[in-house]
Amino acid sequence: MTETRDLLFELGTEELPPKSLFTLALALKTNIEAGLAKAALEHGALLPYATPRRLAVLVKDLATAQADRIEERRGPAVSSAYRADGSPTPALEGFLRSCGATPEQVFTLQTEKGEWLVVRQAVRGVPTVELIPEILRQALTALPIAKRMRWGSGTAEFVRPVQWAVLLFGDELIPAEFLGVRTGRETRGHRFHHPGPISLARPADYPDQLAERGFVIAEFDARRRKVRALVEAAAATVDGVAEIEPELLDETTALVEWPVAVLGGFDARYLALPPEVLITTLQSHQKYFPVKDRHGALLPYFVTVSNIESTAPATVRAGNERVVRPRLADAEFFWNQDRKRPLESRVEELAQLTFQKTLGSMWDKTRRTERLAVAIAERLGTESAWVERAARLAKADLLTLMVGEFPELQGIMGRYYALAEGEPEEIAAAIEEQYRPRVSGGPLPTTRTGLMLALAEKLDTLAGIFSVGLAPTGDKDPYALRRAALGVIRLLVEAELDLHLPDLLDLALSQFGHRFDAAAVKASLWEFLLERLRGYFLERHVRPDEFEAVLSVAPASLLDFARRLKAVAEFRKLPEAESLATANKRIRNILRRAQAEIAATVDPGRFVEPSESRLLEAARAAKADILPLLHARDYTGALCRLSRLREVVDSFFDGVMVMAEDAALRQNRLGLLAIVEGLFLDIADISKLQG
Repeated sequence: MTETRDLLFELGTEELPPKSLFTLALALKTNIEAGLAKAALEHGALLPYATPRRLAVLVKDLATAQADRIEERRGPAVSSAYRADGSPTPALEGFLRSCGATPEQVFTLQTEKGEWLVVRQAVRGVPTVELIPEILRQALTALPIAKRMRWGSGTAEFVRPVQWAVLLFGDELIPAEFLGVRTGRETRGHRFHHPGPISLARPADYPDQLAERGFVIAEFDARRRKVRALVEAAAATVDGVAEIEPELLDETTALVEWPVAVLGGFDARYLALPPEVLITTLQSHQKYFPVKDRHGALLPYFVTVSNIESTAPATVRAGNERVVRPRLADAEFFWNQDRKRPLESRVEELAQLTFQKTLGSMWDKTRRTERLAVAIAERLGTESAWVERAARLAKADLLTLMVGEFPELQGIMGRYYALAEGEPEEIAAAIEEQYRPRVSGGPLPTTRTGLMLALAEKLDTLAGIFSVGLAPTGDKDPYALRRAALGVIRLLVEAELDLHLPDLLDLALSQFGHRFDAAAVKASLWEFLLERLRGYFLERHVRPDEFEAVLSVAPASLLDFARRLKAVAEFRKLPEAESLATANKRIRNILRRAQAEIAATVDPGRFVEPSESRLLEAARAAKADILPLLHARDYTGALCRLSRLREVVDSFFDGVMVMAEDAALRQNRLGLLAIVEGLFLDIADISKLQG
């Protein structure tokens, strides 16, 4: 039975970046697991730990050594290993020396390419203590650290200076050095509650010793649950409900080792501000959790999480309240000052704000978006006055004091200021909704005006940035064009905006005055959008061959694309689907090879076999039946009708030689196949479907 022990590795540091702490912890676990697998070391579960001052992994039941194994090394071919007298050649002698083997350990291996000599040797497994230090060094080197730093006079580089390291294998200390620090068995507790060392007897003691003696909850998930529970309990003391945003919860968890919730309050007069202003001030700027009542309205309270159990909690509370007070006072001042000027008065001042040096100012972008939004409305048969007005005011809030202080509120503040000025609710809502979806999977605009404005805004950005040669490359996407492209796709597909996208790209590109190859830019942008479209549908479990089948007929409307995809997915469930897909592949291959010989019209007078007549009659009947279905874009119904062609198509191929020697007969039969193919290509190229 394999002997095992637990292994503990801990790296103690200065405070780690809170937004990347959880990622670093998971990456360290993954890297160590990969290193153990590469070294063929058997083990149990790996448990990651992470606090502001440490990264650690506990490996359960790690084998004390690699398993013994038989290694086989191939040497020279038998034909070149021995001389005529049977003595070994230099090739064989050199091979034996490199293996440290004797002739008695040599075996013959028979392969398709001949006979080869091999040596099989028993290899004892390397002890784990000899392998672990290098596995850990490689795991640390491979961590996703954007920028490493140096400290002191050493050459070690890491995300933060390293203070201590622990490496225990069972009750044994493995001596090693990591990033300039020698390993020991002493960890450190909380910086203030237990600044001294804590000696560990064995790895399994690690989390409990830190919690019981060191005032440190080492497990990230456990600490996150603790933070949530404490925040919720503090809010409940004022009959409130804490607004716990997941990213803020993670960041707070990464900032503390021993969480303590502190309830604070602010002057109720600030509740007159838009709630988004208060929430942004509390969450983004102060890392506080807002508190709401049972109906979702903000209360004049917040909860912050401290990293120390203070002997004077009232003082801690007062300090947090004192910090937030001027923030809220500033926001109140901005709110009052901004409303003294209407949004309209700021629009032309957007000329002073650069969008992109070649593409001009935000005023230039406003005018382009306005024209594009009106064109979209006209194509949708919608009154354009509201979207034209919304587009004109869309960027005006960028020049307000509030958005200058809180850039994340752009659009949101525009909505509030527009409502305060008496603009129609739909126009005000569209000003905010122009940025939707703000994140992947985020909500789409809820108003028709907002949908059109959001689409126009994104198309202008995509077309403009592509036209100046700044398409995304690798991980770099400073203008968030991938997000914009996905937004366009979701707006067209999920909001069911039936628009000819290539025409809109032409219109968007036509508005730029600088010199560029419009055709080349359009082709590049179209390909970029189709790649995002592919990813969008594959994430929704559309099969790749189904996507290719529809892509082959290049629908210009993404909504139409989606409807065809749905029809193809339904078609392939039919019992006739596989046979017809195979037949279409055959038709496609035949027509591709004989393209120049295909008859423009089919002459029934040239038919020889009954199956030719039956196929033409069936194709004509099918075409008549599917025309109204295609007009109604009932692609599912159309493909279902075409599935009834299976029998006559199979019969045709069973009884007819398409590539007949008689040229006129051959061309006529090719024309008949072209008719059948065309019926399906009105919807999708089902020859792309795999079995």
